[in-house]
This record gives sequence, structure tokens and C-alpha cells, in this order.
Amino acid sequence: MPELAYSSTRHRSELRETTDRDLLLAIRGDDEIALDELIRRKTGPLVQLAYRILGDLEEARDVVQVAFFRVWEKRDRFDARWSPNTWIYRITNNLAIDHLRSRKSRERTTEPVRQHLRQVADHRSGGSLADLRQGEVMQIFQELAAELTEKQRMVFLLREVEGLSSQEVAEVLGCRESTVRNHLFNARKLLRRELLQRYPEYAPADLRPAEEEA
Repeated sequence: MPELAYSSTRHRSELRETTDRDLLLAIRGDDEIALDELIRRKTGPLVQLAYRILGDLEEARDVVQVAFFRVWEKRDRFDARWSPNTWIYRITNNLAIDHLRSRKSRERTTEPVRQHLRQVADHRSGGSLADLRQGEVMQIFQELAAELTEKQRMVFLLREVEGLSSQEVAEVLGCRESTVRNHLFNARKLLRRELLQRYPEYAPADLRPAEEEA
């Protein structure tokens, strides 16, 4: 028994030094300790991704738990030629979108957010979006992103927030890179327009309406 415990500990330590691809290959070979290491590495980033889609931290954690279950369930389908992050992100993204679509009620008032931002603006002279706390930025984004299509929202999150390349985003969403670039362009344009209309006090000075600068 002590030898088994030592072997398990040593194997766990070795896995911490391996690449994501080799980790998934180990999982494909039914290595449960490798799955534990994957969970340790990827839980934080995946929860953030799901949270940005769902806007609810508990739901995001639930989705990620299911995502890891799916990784184990579909482990034999992983191909070493694939990008590990792309495969895992695709599973999590699809689950989060499915969860979002299945909500019975998605009504969410935004008035408290507006009131809060107005109060913040009253105590700041020429604030900028970069000065806001992360939570405030997330609240603004959740409201503005409601105006985006599902594809635009996902492209913006994966490309701008998660930092995936256009090719990786295309693989996650199952579309062409040109489509990714088109969705990203439209998402940026719409978000900028909505920011100017709803929260001009947080827009860059050179983008604010002329009458506000007078």
C-alpha cells in the first residue's frame, strides 16, 4: 500500500510538468490522475469564460463541472493534432450556450446598474472605463453585450477577453476565420456605439459627443 501511494504521488508530480496535450493524451488512456491535474489547471480560466457568457458565477461553476465530465466521457475522441485549449474551450462554450438557451426566465433588470454608474460618475471628473473596478466593467459589459448576437458575443469574448487567436476562435465556433473577423468588427462597432449612448461619461474623451465637451 505505501508503494502504491508513493507511485501515485510521484505520477501526480510528473503530470504537473507535462504539456496540456500530453495531459489529454494521458486522459485518453484512462488516467484519472491526469484528469485531476487538468481540473487543477483549467478550472479558473473555464469558470471565467462560462461566467462571462452566463453572468452568474454559480451557474458558471456548474457548467465547468459538466465540461470536465464531458472531457472524461469523450476522452477517446481527443486527437493529438488538435489544440488542447481549443477542444476544452469548445466543450465549455457549447455547454454554456446550451445552458443560457435553456433558462426558463432570463429577465434581468439593468436599472440598478445604471443608477450605480450615475452615482460613480457624480463623484468622478471625466472617468474612464479603464478606471472602473473589474466588477463594474463586467456589469457594463453584461448590459451592452445583450445587444450583440450570440456569435458576436462569443467571438468578442474568446478573441478579446480570453486572448485566443482568430484561428482558434474559428475552431471553437466551427466557422471561418473571415467570419470571426467580421463578427469581431461588428461587435466592437456596436459595443462602442452603445457605450457612447448609454455611458458617455466612461467613453474616451475623443469619442464623446461634442456638446458634452463644450
